[in-house]
This record gives sequence, C-alpha cells and structure tokens, in this order.
Amino acid sequence: MKRPSLSFVFLALLGAGLLQAEPPDGGYKPEIKVSPLLRTTTTSAGQPLSYPQTDHPEVTAIFVEIPPGAETGWHKHPFHCFAYILSGRLEVEVENGQTNHLVAGQAMAESINLLHNGRNKGTEPVTLVMFVMGETNQPFTKQAAPGPKD
Repeated sequence: MKRPSLSFVFLALLGAGLLQAEPPDGGYKPEIKVSPLLRTTTTSAGQPLSYPQTDHPEVTAIFVEIPPGAETGWHKHPFHCFAYILSGRLEVEVENGQTNHLVAGQAMAESINLLHNGRNKGTEPVTLVMFVMGETNQPFTKQAAPGPKD
C-alpha cells in the first residue's frame, strides 16, 4: 500500500486545525480549496484540549494500518493525538463506556489518559494518519496492564 505523501500530511495537519489560521479558507488564493476536517476544543471524550507543558515539544505523524478483525489493544495517550481515517471503519471503545464509530474521511481528537481500544470489525484494512502533540523521547501510547479489559 502506498503511504501518504508529505503534501498530504501537511494538508491533513492544516485540515485538522493544527496549522489552520483564520479565516476558514486558510487565507489562500481563491483557486485553493480548503476543506475543514476537524475543528474542536475538546477530545472525542469531551475533555478540553491543552498544549503540552514541556521544554521539549515534538509533533509526530504516523501512518497506522489495522487489518480486518484486528484491534489496537487497550491503551491510552498521555498527549493529545489527532487521527484522520483514510479507509475502512473503526470502532473505538473508551473506558468511560463511550463508543465512537469512524469511517474514511472523518477526523477525531483522541481521548487523553483514558483507556480505549480500536477495533476493525470490517472486511478491509483501516488506515489512518495520526498526529501527536507530544514530547521528545517520550512514548505517546501506553498499553494497559493485563486485566479485565484484555
């Protein structure tokens, strides 16, 4: 499978609001099309967004592929993560009882410090690009300890 180009990553960051400036058209010339993907002040679990308080900020962009029938395993993110679904259907169950259903073309601000598990219940791979507002040399995903959620 072909990975997204750097121009796609930039456009996804722009659309996710990480690089977006006012006005909503991005301030570009009229022939440039800007389509908002996500504009939010909260995570998908309703938590307020905040910028990391660190002397070593780092933005990471990753491409994730989840095969049919696979799941991420219960995990949480200590930093804000934003995802854009490229293909497939993803079900994300959160420890607070909430379940989010995402399809290609949707973007989300992931929950922070809440356990959640992404499942591909479909017949095609789920592919997504995830952007993390993190800290240099710090993991942005922490797997849950073995327990009842496994």
